[in-house]
Amino acid sequence: MKKIAAWLTILLTTGIIACNKDWVTEQYQQYVSFKAPIDGDGVTPIHIRYKPDGLVNYELPVIVSGSTNNNRNLLVHMGVDADTLKLFNVLNFQNRTDLYYKELSQQYFTMPDTVSIQKGQNMDTATIGFTLKNIDLVDKWILPLTIESSPTNEYTPNPRRNYAKALLRIVPFNDYSGTYSGTSLKIYLKGEENGAAIVKSTIETYVVDENTIFFYAGTVDENKTDRRDYKIYAHFDQTKKEVTLSSDNPAINFQVNKVINYSVEDVPDELLPYLIHRYVTVNNIDYNFTDYTSVANASIDYTVRGSLIMERNINTQIPDEDQAIQW
Repeated sequence: MKKIAAWLTILLTTGIIACNKDWVTEQYQQYVSFKAPIDGDGVTPIHIRYKPDGLVNYELPVIVSGSTNNNRNLLVHMGVDADTLKLFNVLNFQNRTDLYYKELSQQYFTMPDTVSIQKGQNMDTATIGFTLKNIDLVDKWILPLTIESSPTNEYTPNPRRNYAKALLRIVPFNDYSGTYSGTSLKIYLKGEENGAAIVKSTIETYVVDENTIFFYAGTVDENKTDRRDYKIYAHFDQTKKEVTLSSDNPAINFQVNKVINYSVEDVPDELLPYLIHRYVTVNNIDYNFTDYTSVANASIDYTVRGSLIMERNINTQIPDEDQAIQW
């Protein structure tokens, strides 16, 4: 019995020593990657506060993977990767070139060529500066990045798909932009306002400037080829608490029929004291427009009536605004 116990002790000791050696030797090859999780569209949305005359920085994490800490100083090279974006567009949209993501123009951003990761550290960030004044969000903008090969072979870009590449979808935001519930906004054939209505579950809105957003009239959305012709601007007057709607396309015969009001309300969460629910509500929407492109050689007049509401959940414990909002 004593011999059996002795052998068990030896085996357990050997196993523990072997396990300990596993922790001090690298179990996988160390690779360098971006930390840029993708959404259902295969891109990485990054939300950036719109500032008309200022630079807004976004910190993109660059990480060293592996089972042990990085054991040397690394100078990681990175750059714009237009070819990956071109391939992504072709694979996802084929001949629908109107749906292609566009490469973000150089005028809208600055970025470093390298990121330093110090010995003993597994991450650092690349500071990308954005200046988005006058950007037109009818187009879907992407900043395509890649981890470039090391000229001195001191690191290896991660070979797995979507790890050494980042397709950053640029999403500027202001206090009023985002996804609104559209269930209370009714779309009627003009003259049949007491009949059946079309309802969209959500209405996407996009930044124009600090206090202005745009959305698309009626049932038009960003998948429509001629969506640009149906932009409706909504300017929020913070003093009067009114919203002014307008269009720059006379062909849609846009007309507003009522004074439109809005309100902003912060409601603390009942269970999580650090969470605030912010509701932006737009009331008394009532406008007419003409759809002159959906049916060949014909125009269709619509009346749109109702309200919109957007909820933002804000974690007050997080100081960075783009991170505090639970997108």
